[in-house]
Order: sequence, then structure tokens, then C-alpha cells
Amino acid sequence: MLKRFWNRGTKQKIILIITGLIVFCALFILRDDYQPFLLFLRKYLFILLLFILIIYFGIRSFRKAASALKKVFRGILTLASIALIYVMLWNVGMYDYMQTYNVFNDMNLQEIAKLPLSRNERIQPYNNIKTMAYESISETQEVSPPQLVRVDGRNQWTMAVQPSKEYSIQRINDNIEELFSVSSTSPSPRFANENRISATFSIGESLAFSRNTYNAVVQRFNPWQLFNYEPHEAYYMKNDDGHWVQVVSLIRWKGFFFPYPTFGGVMVLETGEHDFNDYVERLLIGKGTFIAAEDVHKYPYLTRQNTLSEKVSRLQAKSMMFLAGFTDPLPWNKKTAVKIPDLIEDQNQQPFVTDFKFTGAVNDAYDGLYHWFGLEPIGNERTSLSISVFIPADGSKKVYYYNHANKKEGLAGVSAMPAKVMESKKSYDWNVNKPVEFRPFIRDIAGKRRLFMLSTIAAKRENSDQFDGGSTPDLALVDVSYKDVVWIDAKHPSQWNEQILAQLGETWQDSENLSDKDLYPNRLNIKTEIVKDSMTTQKDSIVKDTLTQ
Repeated sequence: MLKRFWNRGTKQKIILIITGLIVFCALFILRDDYQPFLLFLRKYLFILLLFILIIYFGIRSFRKAASALKKVFRGILTLASIALIYVMLWNVGMYDYMQTYNVFNDMNLQEIAKLPLSRNERIQPYNNIKTMAYESISETQEVSPPQLVRVDGRNQWTMAVQPSKEYSIQRINDNIEELFSVSSTSPSPRFANENRISATFSIGESLAFSRNTYNAVVQRFNPWQLFNYEPHEAYYMKNDDGHWVQVVSLIRWKGFFFPYPTFGGVMVLETGEHDFNDYVERLLIGKGTFIAAEDVHKYPYLTRQNTLSEKVSRLQAKSMMFLAGFTDPLPWNKKTAVKIPDLIEDQNQQPFVTDFKFTGAVNDAYDGLYHWFGLEPIGNERTSLSISVFIPADGSKKVYYYNHANKKEGLAGVSAMPAKVMESKKSYDWNVNKPVEFRPFIRDIAGKRRLFMLSTIAAKRENSDQFDGGSTPDLALVDVSYKDVVWIDAKHPSQWNEQILAQLGETWQDSENLSDKDLYPNRLNIKTEIVKDSMTTQKDSIVKDTLTQ
């Protein structure tokens, strides 16, 4: 038909050429709009091909059937086959099951015999930080989701102050002019003065059209990446030159049979204002510098950093249910299968980004930020801590895990923590106060490496779904072995060990048959030094008196 129209004359040829150019430009410029469809084809290509083959052979056998009865039978058989596959893959969950198994096989797992130490504990939970940030901006602004990253060697919550999604004109015209960067270890973070960073970005998560982070990054993809990559979370941090950049975590889909997501590297967006040249670049080739997952280690500011999408790390942690084999999570087994415990009241679920010191515990692991998961048995009534998973937050391949269940440690899991905290303070109004984000607190105390769960008490207004940020929140430490709760002072982290020993020291000493030297090594050293100093002073005095005489 097109050939016939082309041969009609010059006018028709011009029409076809112009129409072709318009279609080509639309496909080229609007690739961020149809990229989700390309990803859908990538993820479910095997299933789609399977359905097509069933329909093809079903129609073929239907046509070859000699009698009407056979035609009906073969038609019903074809439809039943499609329905059965659909039910098995999605209703029963076999698609997710196989996808998770592929993730497990892709991981480079290493079991560790000793827990790492936690450090630089963050005080305020995610939702408190978000609430306090919104208390510091105007009506036409909003903040991007807070992310815990390393800035100048310190752990900071960073977020962009960007135009609100309710105000379309600002989203089209304005730039991002300011960032928040507040300490994660401060009980009372300030969203003012030195914590408000002047930085101009023409690309942002709330900005419209080609200035939107998702759209700009997708426009930068080459044809192969359009089918295999998708942008996810955005982080704000400093690069190796000390300049602020927006780092977008990329997810790469791997495999043909039941494709699964992995860390695909990052796209780095530099600062800059919105102008005509910037507009043309975004429209035609997008924005950002692509750094592949295998090249991330070449950039110091991206190593030991938090750039891994939580969508990827959650699936990696979930795949630990296959630790005892492919069939262990099935209903008739479940001997060692585990799950991620998600607490209903906690609006920020695992993973919790935590700073760990692996030196002395694992030789080939870095000291820095990790996604931590505390996995529990699959059953709803089982709340023990089975496995601790440490996933490098910079996307490094190796994943570390500590198997508490195999060591028969009998530790309480995250699901058991809220009730223990509430029971320890019966005077609290637990209808408006909630213990949230039970993250690991690991210290060498009383001659042993001990695991606690650190929780922040967050307030929630009546008829509100959001937690309110307190200037100085209450903190609770739960000894997961002894199931006892220690209330600690958020403003004096240096005294936490003393507070723990004051409450639990004698219990440990009696239960574990510890000596005073095991329990209070520092105190005994101080006493010894005082005695030695006293003896030395007394001896010097005697010698001095003798010489005087």
C-alpha cells in the first residue's frame, strides 16, 4: 500500500517523507514514555512467547480437527493451558519463586563467623527526618526522599528542596536551588544555616517533562539499555572534586527465564541551570554520566557509599529462603526458610542503612554503609532472629550473612521487639507513641560481642498517618539474647556502654560466670594505675625525705 502511494507522484513522496520523519522523531524523543513497555517485554518475554506458542499450536490443531466435538475439545484445552500457566505463575506465585531463586544463584554469598561492630548510630528515624524537613520549607516546595549517604567522611541525611508536585508552573520553570544535609548521628538535627546547601540542579525528581530525573536518565540510555535498565532512587552527595552531584541508582534486569533485578551502576547528574542548550540536550540525548556496576570501584566517592536500590537488596535478602535448597521454602518443608519481617506500625521497613566496621571480623569486607536485614522464620508466630544479612550499600557483589539459628543463639527477632519496649515502659501512652526502626547495635561489652536492637520512640498525631519528629527522641536498646530493655540518653552516646553495664552487668555476670575483670576491664585498669601512681608518689616522697636528712 505504501509503495502504491509512493508511486502516485512527487506530492505523495513528500507526504510520506515528512510523515516518516515525524514518526521517527516521535519515537526518538518520546522514548522515555514508551520505555516501561520495552521493560515489560524484557521481563515477560519468555512468558509471552510461551503463550504465543500455545495459541499457535492450539489454533493449528483446532483447524486440523475433523469433527466439531474435537474442535471444541482442542479449543478448551488451549484456553485451559493458558489459564493453568497464568494461575501457576501469578496466583500460586511460581514466577516470583523462580525469580527469587535466580537472585539467590546470582549472589556471591559468604558466611561470617563473627558479627561486625556497628558505629555512627543514627538517632532519628527516616520519617522523623522527613517531617522535620517539611517543617523548614515553604508551601510551594517539597523535599525528595531522605537518603543516608557519606559526605566528607560523615554519615548525613541528604535531600533536595524541590518544587512541589501540586504547583505545575514551578515544576516547569524552576530549578532545584537548595539541598538539606543533616547529621544522622545528631539527636536534634538542624535544617538551617550550614545544613542548607546552595546547589543548582536543572534535573529533579519532582520536575516536569524532560527535567524529571526519570525522564532525563532514560533519554540517556542507548537502545540496549532501554530494554535492560531502569532508574530507581536518587541520592545527593559530593563527588571526588568536592562538588555536589545527583546520583541515580540503576537497576539492571538479567536472565531470559524469569528475569531478575541486579545493581546496574549509576547515572551521575551534575549541577547546572535550566536554559535552551540544556533543554535541547535533555530532549535529544538526555542527561547524566553512566558508570557501570563493574566500574563503580574506580570512583572513591561511590565506594563504601549508599547507592544500591532497596528494591534490589530486599529481593536479595528475600532469596536467603533458599539457603537450605530449592525446595526448602515449599509448604511441606520450611525447615530453615526465612522472611523479611515488616512491622505494620513502622512506616520505614527494612533494610536499615547502617555503618559497620568489619575490620577484625571479615578480612575482605570494607568498613562503611551496608543494607542490614534481620531475617526470621517464615511462620507468623515464629519471631526469632535467624539470619543477619549485610549487603554492601555501594553495590559490591559479595553479600555477607551471619547464621544465628545454626549457632543456636536463641535471639529475639525484630517482630518481637515492639512488645518488649512497650512492656518496659507501661507509663507511656502507646496509642500515640510507637517504637520504630529496630536496627542493629553491636558492641564489645563485658568480654563478648553483643547484639542489641536500637529503636527510636516516634510520636504520631491523632488522625495522622505520619510520625512527628521530636527534637530529642527517646531511645531504647533491647538485648536480643536476654530480652531486656535499656533506655539510653540520646544526647550522650559515649555513656551508652556504661548505662548498659549498669543495668545488665550483674545479670550477665551471674548468667555467664564472668569475673569483675571481664565485666569492668577499664575500671580495673584505672584502679591499677591509681595504685601504681600512689605507690610511686609515696616512694619518691621517702627518697626525698632521706636525701633531705
